[in-house]
Amino acid sequence: MHGFEGHRVELTGYCYRMLGSGFEAEDAVQETFVRAWRTYDPARGPLRPWLFHLATNICLDMLRGSQRRARAMDLVPDAIPGAGLGAPLPPDRWIHPIPDSRALDPADLSVARETIRLAFVTALQHLPPRQRAVLILRDVLKWSAAETAGLLDTTVTSVNSALQRARAKLPPTEAADEDVDEGLLSRYVSAFERYDVAALVSLLHEDATSSMPPFTWWLRGREHIRAVMLAAEADAACAGSRLVPTRANGSPAFGQYVNGEPFALVVLDVADDLITGETTYLDPGLFPFFGLPMSFEAVLGR
Repeated sequence: MHGFEGHRVELTGYCYRMLGSGFEAEDAVQETFVRAWRTYDPARGPLRPWLFHLATNICLDMLRGSQRRARAMDLVPDAIPGAGLGAPLPPDRWIHPIPDSRALDPADLSVARETIRLAFVTALQHLPPRQRAVLILRDVLKWSAAETAGLLDTTVTSVNSALQRARAKLPPTEAADEDVDEGLLSRYVSAFERYDVAALVSLLHEDATSSMPPFTWWLRGREHIRAVMLAAEADAACAGSRLVPTRANGSPAFGQYVNGEPFALVVLDVADDLITGETTYLDPGLFPFFGLPMSFEAVLGR
């Protein structure tokens, strides 16, 4: 197929940054390949720009009229311990995670990892779609202004103007450790599986956040998180949890199993050797996407 597969990971990462959903990004790339199969003519030039041209148009079509995807902290103020979870929001309101293996080129990890973290992808969603495309192409993928203009069927002047506006509008994101200490992750897993609240809290930054899509309920601060953990400990809500490591959005992540069944995908943000954020996606449907078995018994079997 004209070597399409060699471009899949890069295209998926691009579409994911545009759309904020791993599932939608894969759909967009598949549609890109279908259209390229029908329309690509080597006489028109290299394949890669044509694929990105098609992918951009598909993403812009998918974004037309849709609501901005977000994280809980972008939607409502933080909750106080004891507050109810409220009603869940539909899937199309949330930034969804994506496995590193599907969106990050191993040869370019040091540059790309920061630009696919949940916080950065969320920040991108604040930009109008065309500005978003320009910023990703220029600042993340390092296309030239002329290449970007050709891809978007516009002028270099228009691209430079859109890039300037996008940079000014892009919300700041917090720094994260490029390489996470494996010892920290081991202590986290041990404390989580034993549900040792004191040990878990000791691994958190004082301003750490905790959220649980699809609920808008979220917490900020080590002490608020500690209070909720203690209440959950009294209810034995998380007793018997087991964690299986994976990678999501350039960050450490875990499949959480409760009573041997898939329960949630937990994505961590780490900075200065402390956990600054914990996003717990209460969606077992993510497990196959991440190559995680649908029972902990199957994990042991592997």
